[in-house]
Amino acid sequence: MCQLFLRMKWLVILLYCLVFPVLSQAQDLLQRDYSDYLLSLSLEELMSTTITTASKRKENIKDTPSTVIVITKQQILTRRYINLVDLLRDLPGVDIQKASDETRYNNITLRGHLGNNKFLILQDGVRIDSPTGEIIPVADNFPLYYAKQVEIVYGPAAALYGADAFGGVVNIITEDGDSINGLELSTTVASHGYRYYHARAGGYLSEDFKLALGGHVHEADNADLSKYYPDAYAKTDATTLSGNVVIPAGEREDYYGATESRSAYAKLEAFGNFTFGLNYGHFLSPSSTGDKPSAALYDRNAIWETELTSAYGKYHFDFERLSGDTTVHYSTYEVLPSSRFNNIFTDFQDGYKYAKGRKQSIEQQFTYLLHEKHDLVVGLGYEDYYSLPRTADLPFAFVPSTPYSQQNLYYGGTDNTLPIQFLDTKYTDTSLYLQMQSHWSDKISSTIGVRYDDNSYYGSTLNPRLGFVYQPEQDTTVKLLYGRGFRAPSPHESYSVFGTFSGEKNERGEYISRFFRVPNPDLQPEEVSSWEFNVFHKISNDLHFSISGYSAKVTGLVGTSPTQINPVQFIPGGYIETGNYKDNLETERHYGLDIDVQYQHYFGNSISGSLWANYSYITGEIMGQNDIKRDLPYIAKHKLKLGATFSYKQRYFFTPKLYVIDETITNKPDPTNPNRWLHSPGYVVMDLHFGAMDVWDKLSVFVDVHNVFDTRYYNAGSITQNATFLANPQQPRSIGLTLKYTF
Repeated sequence: MCQLFLRMKWLVILLYCLVFPVLSQAQDLLQRDYSDYLLSLSLEELMSTTITTASKRKENIKDTPSTVIVITKQQILTRRYINLVDLLRDLPGVDIQKASDETRYNNITLRGHLGNNKFLILQDGVRIDSPTGEIIPVADNFPLYYAKQVEIVYGPAAALYGADAFGGVVNIITEDGDSINGLELSTTVASHGYRYYHARAGGYLSEDFKLALGGHVHEADNADLSKYYPDAYAKTDATTLSGNVVIPAGEREDYYGATESRSAYAKLEAFGNFTFGLNYGHFLSPSSTGDKPSAALYDRNAIWETELTSAYGKYHFDFERLSGDTTVHYSTYEVLPSSRFNNIFTDFQDGYKYAKGRKQSIEQQFTYLLHEKHDLVVGLGYEDYYSLPRTADLPFAFVPSTPYSQQNLYYGGTDNTLPIQFLDTKYTDTSLYLQMQSHWSDKISSTIGVRYDDNSYYGSTLNPRLGFVYQPEQDTTVKLLYGRGFRAPSPHESYSVFGTFSGEKNERGEYISRFFRVPNPDLQPEEVSSWEFNVFHKISNDLHFSISGYSAKVTGLVGTSPTQINPVQFIPGGYIETGNYKDNLETERHYGLDIDVQYQHYFGNSISGSLWANYSYITGEIMGQNDIKRDLPYIAKHKLKLGATFSYKQRYFFTPKLYVIDETITNKPDPTNPNRWLHSPGYVVMDLHFGAMDVWDKLSVFVDVHNVFDTRYYNAGSITQNATFLANPQQPRSIGLTLKYTF
């Protein structure tokens, strides 16, 4: 706790020293309160927000050839979205299995596309998730305290963004330094040992330079779930797969589920056309997340710890008809050497892990106005990658600064004679994209685009998009959309391996492994084709309605092959008897419907209210080998999400939220009926949020109550081999208090 306060103290001092001396200049250059500005926006103005994510250029949300949801700064504040997962949870078509997986922590599904790497996460248009497409934790490591707005684009967007823009794109647009115009400090304490702090500052350094920067720290003990779900977490013998009892039930450790995160960012804008940005995110969680006591030890040192870093520079020019953007970007992903498992698959011994990914890229985009109603976007890009995929289980922590061959890392069961294989890889991608947008009349517009990628790892891809927008009347917009996308096979899927040796040798003197996950360097991208029909209608100035129907087909879906008879022998001196590998095995189909209703009204006497509701239905199937069909996993077919914000004098607000979630399909077959898949039960959960802005000088106070009725509810357990809960117990009621002060 002392270290936490120390880190926060130095962050605050840094922000104060860098920014506060220039705030007097900022006061002269800019005088506005952005929060009050957003509070005064009507629903019509909110629905006419300018966005950039869908077409990589500024456009009105109604005109864009995509289904887009925009969440404003004021909605982030009053709906109490602390991090990206809080926001995604409220969106139509999104399923989140919270705290259910060892390596991704929260398991996110967007319109049936399963996985935290099936959509891109951008910040100011620059990718900030894993540069090499690895599955990452998406949790408190993506905070929203610095967001001006968040733009969510549904559907494949590979025609502009290339790899991994598969199910959608999430773009966090940050505030400029002049919009912040001061220093902000915030602290939160809540039930179950939750602590959160953030600081941010912004302003003009001089007439030509403005700076925004900030950081956050979070630590949480989280609830002791063994007290709230005693049957699920009853202590049992820690017994290996071979039947040996390592720790008797009476000597087992207590439940442990603490998490930590921290982040930092900076954005410097110079001379109106240069932007430089930095972003850092760190997350730590137990590697036993999603495991029963019979499958893992709740060891405080058995953790999964990741870091993401991103640095970029942008140059923008704007002539009469031609504008352009040059972006240089460097980013990394790392599973830190402290990460390790201690579970049944490591015989309850330490199994350390390490992974590293890096991308450096340059992209040039031109936007040319061919005619007042026709414009052309052209982009060229080059990306250079390096990846060391997740290692096999290591006997001790990996040392990144030391060459592999000098670390004396050997496979267990080989008497320290078989060195562990490190299958790192390098590859490049060269891309070209074109997009033409035409406004044929006041009522009709169209978009046609295509992107070509040539990748030295998995070959070439060609991904088109088509969009048709029709406004039969001023209050109605109809969109017909088609797009293709692809998810690049991550190096983890192609090259990551795991397994053990028995200690026995065959007649050739080779150490025997009963089973090993073996590499598949020929793995190909998953590909998706999607159609969507969207209608937006303004029923009145206060009430808006939209409906989207969509279908998607995924080919080459990556899955785990059946056991091989003759697995690849890739370890010199070892012999693998059986194994499996990742391959493009399956086809997936999705059919869905999203309905969204927005209502906002000013009642007089300084009272206003906004209500939102969305309903989602999705179904589909996965066709595997031998024409075996199964339901789409990790979705609830029916989801209803309701919320309202009532405010008084633009200073006090009250926000209740209700989630009605149908039973969720898992990826485990019912042993009594092989044609049916097991489900986790549905649930109804309510949250309440209260806020009072500037109650004393510049001090604001917020109270958050999650799971108001203290419901015992579950979500679907992990998809990974290690995690063992099919219905994963969730957190009980928590109450939090936040104090925020602006200078």
